[in-house]
Amino acid sequence: MAAHRAAAATGPAAGVPAADPAPGAGLPAVVPVGAGADGDPTVDEETARHWDELYRGRERQWSGRPNPHLVDVVGELPAGTALDLGCGEGGDAVWLARQGWRVTAVDVSTTALERSAAAVTAAGVASRVEFRRHDLARSFPTGAFDLVSAQFLQSPLDFPRTEVLRAAARAVAPGGRLLVVEHGAVPPWGNPAHRHLRFPTPQETLADLDLDPDRWHVERLDAPQREATGPDGETATLVDHLLLLRRR
Repeated sequence: MAAHRAAAATGPAAGVPAADPAPGAGLPAVVPVGAGADGDPTVDEETARHWDELYRGRERQWSGRPNPHLVDVVGELPAGTALDLGCGEGGDAVWLARQGWRVTAVDVSTTALERSAAAVTAAGVASRVEFRRHDLARSFPTGAFDLVSAQFLQSPLDFPRTEVLRAAARAVAPGGRLLVVEHGAVPPWGNPAHRHLRFPTPQETLADLDLDPDRWHVERLDAPQREATGPDGETATLVDHLLLLRRR
């Protein structure tokens, strides 16, 4: 799953949870869900190709820094287990591991996973990060986590966003948190063909999750701003949509 990382719409996705198979050969430090896109029913070939081509188009697609809202929200929390959905090139996974979290990082792109594995190794935190390859539209990591992070898990491809976020909520352990951060609008440097798109508000996303209010507490539901730099060095103030929920 190619991730997002603060400048463009991104990420493939999750659907009905499926059990993780035993580790196999392939990417370093990666537990693959299947052998690969070709003939693998757990990975859509078109989705995998799209995100691999995106990453291969640049030596580095994202900044390597953690997403600022993740840092803002998680910085004061006690470390535990974290699920990073759409890990991209590993900026969030590296930061979380450095804060003491044990991270399960997920993406559909083998190129992204390779870069993430190299990033955590270079940062000296490889022992705290496990990588798993998932096309979240078809499979979802097993386990329960103290933090499930979905940072800009948006895609130009057909993507069952609501089902993915509901699966993310189911993966939160009691007392844990679900953090969803999304683009509030297409960045100025985004695809002009996407300028007309309307993104769900945090309130609409919360409603789509259809969670039991007796079991979930809303900690944040807002639209924070941040300064961002585009691929050609242009800067702009962007509006994001943020949803932070704690499971009781």
